[in-house]
Amino acid sequence: MSDKAIVPRYKRIMLKLSGEVLMGELPYGVDPLTIDSIASEIKDVADMGVQAAIVIGGGNIFRGIEASSRGMDRATADYIGMLATVLNALALQDALEKKGVFTRVISAIEMKELAEPYIRRRAVRHLEKGRVVIFAAGTGNPYFTTDTAASLRAMEIHAEVILKGTKVDGVYDRDPVKEPGAKKYDELTYIDLLKKGLKVMDATAVSLCMDNALPIIVFKVRERGNIVRILKGALVGTIVRA
Repeated sequence: MSDKAIVPRYKRIMLKLSGEVLMGELPYGVDPLTIDSIASEIKDVADMGVQAAIVIGGGNIFRGIEASSRGMDRATADYIGMLATVLNALALQDALEKKGVFTRVISAIEMKELAEPYIRRRAVRHLEKGRVVIFAAGTGNPYFTTDTAASLRAMEIHAEVILKGTKVDGVYDRDPVKEPGAKKYDELTYIDLLKKGLKVMDATAVSLCMDNALPIIVFKVRERGNIVRILKGALVGTIVRA
């Protein structure tokens, strides 16, 4: 049976990718093989008829919070971080369009030569036409993370779930990379996430999802086929919900 014959669990998704995921095994920047693999995964999603929106971080290029902690003005540092997300968005757009996936980059900071300005109804219309929409430049405001941008945009476009792609296969009580005995959670509530201080998404982003009953699924993005498995109803990673 082809994927097109399968009724996906969600019809419209928000995929949140950290900038670090794009590095692959590189210490900095974008690994062409990694971004190509992620683009292939997104193409599989589009081929299923699922409407996909994406928010990408910029941590592989510049992290505003870290620069701020070293003395740079926080607002300036955050704006530089927003520009880093635009670079990642354009790189992903290129990888997707090479695979025949129609894509639009929509930026919260106006840069008309590179991306469309953010207009909610236009973004929704792109999704309805089967285009993958990549939201760049966060919310366009300093002091807000790309996690919060993903939650906000997900509400605005009426996404049914946030899929947060990470380097590990779910949410753990401790860092599983540094502590092999860390316990993995299959399911959590929003309150659990906040009370336990689990650094999956920042508190503002989690609160937005909680207030609007938007589930979050945390999964390993570099394991081929994980997003399609989620859409088919498989239990992948950790689900956070009410």
